[in-house]
Amino acid sequence: MSGEGSAVAFEGVDKWYGAHHVLRGIDLEVARGEKIVVCGPSGSGKSTLIRCVNGLETFDAGRLAVEGVALDPGGRGAERARAGVGMVFQQFNLFPHLTALENCTLAPIHVRGVARAQAEAEARERLGRLRVAEHAAKYPGQLSGGQQQRVAIARALCMSPRIMLFDEPTSALDPEMVQEVLDAMIALAHEGMTMMVVTHEMGFARAVADRVVFMDEGRILEVAPPAAFFARPAHERARAFLSRLIR
Repeated sequence: MSGEGSAVAFEGVDKWYGAHHVLRGIDLEVARGEKIVVCGPSGSGKSTLIRCVNGLETFDAGRLAVEGVALDPGGRGAERARAGVGMVFQQFNLFPHLTALENCTLAPIHVRGVARAQAEAEARERLGRLRVAEHAAKYPGQLSGGQQQRVAIARALCMSPRIMLFDEPTSALDPEMVQEVLDAMIALAHEGMTMMVVTHEMGFARAVADRVVFMDEGRILEVAPPAAFFARPAHERARAFLSRLIR
């Protein structure tokens, strides 16, 4: 397929939930090191799109490759592709019975076979870069939402991903905690990480995105650099979306 040298390449990807056609003919190529922000109204297929990248969702037709590894409809190939992909969820998804440090070392030790001492050293370094090192011994319930989400980012990074997916990572946070998570994501972007981010945080899109992808009703209606997208969106549906979001 085309895009063999890219990080992610969709070609004519379709997905249904029963009779609901949630992704409709998706064509999108993401270059290595590129930062993509995916936006659009609720129910437009944004989260499904990025969840297909690491095999959390299967697709029904078309072709999808992650770093040159083809994922087949039905999910074959997902395990190989997932090895290089990290994901941060809306609801943190930390294990409540494990400390922040244990959340970060669990997968490296048991999936990658990293020695415990090395895994803990790498986890502490990641937690430190995300400014939550002092909370390493705390459980998720003892942390604020912003702290939990930064631990979740650290946990994903401990698997040394080359691509990071973010599924509305600030939408469950109180407003005063949003910026601390966005700051962590901006720092990660500046390190050159390939990122696909589903978000309504348009300030983040302006500051970080190489391209903005606008979706509605399962289709990609517009792909543009942020300056063009925010100044003169080409699609009427995108103009209506932005008029409600940015006042």
